[in-house]
Amino acid sequence: MKENLFSLLENGSQLTIEEMITHIIMSTILGFAIFVSYKLTHTGTIYSKKFNTSLIILTVLTGTVMTVIGNNVALSLGMVGALSIVRFRTAIKDSRDTVYIFWAIIVGICCGVGDYTVAAIGSIAVFVITILLGRVKNDERILLIIRAGKVLERNIESIVFKYFDRKAILKVKNTTQDSVEFIYELSGKTYNIINKKEKNITDILYELGTVEYVNIVTQSDEIS
Repeated sequence: MKENLFSLLENGSQLTIEEMITHIIMSTILGFAIFVSYKLTHTGTIYSKKFNTSLIILTVLTGTVMTVIGNNVALSLGMVGALSIVRFRTAIKDSRDTVYIFWAIIVGICCGVGDYTVAAIGSIAVFVITILLGRVKNDERILLIIRAGKVLERNIESIVFKYFDRKAILKVKNTTQDSVEFIYELSGKTYNIINKKEKNITDILYELGTVEYVNIVTQSDEIS
């Protein structure tokens, strides 16, 4: 029993140089597929060239590690122990980035153990999904921030209510003895449609007199 256990721990399958090179090359090729997918589905300030390049490197490194481990149980246990002490604290800007990290790791594992077919088919499926759905974004939110004299509180509420046809949602209302501040939220689509009126909301509000400021802030996925 002991001899069998020691044999299991010490011996692993020996790969040829050609097989090792094939593992790394396939990891690199599929890593570039991940690179292209990320570049096509991320635009603007949310796109990170450094992160995208890291995805290729992560795929190749994972494939290399799996090639080294092979069927060697002792080596795999040691590798798990070594990696368990590493703590990653890199901030993720977009929830989709987590998907790409897992994609790179899984492809690296498949290539490292020689399952190129699984890696290729899975990557094709994910690639198609990311291209079709990767550009889907949340509707931009518009924040309308108004600060004015306390005496205009009722007038402002009435104007915003009528102008945006009840579609502006009051999120925050701050008041002092002399002033009041409103923060309304509405969708970007609603704002763009309604704001095409002859008079925009800022002109109407400033006509009241003691309005200190009217700020319009756009919140989108690209704001981290």
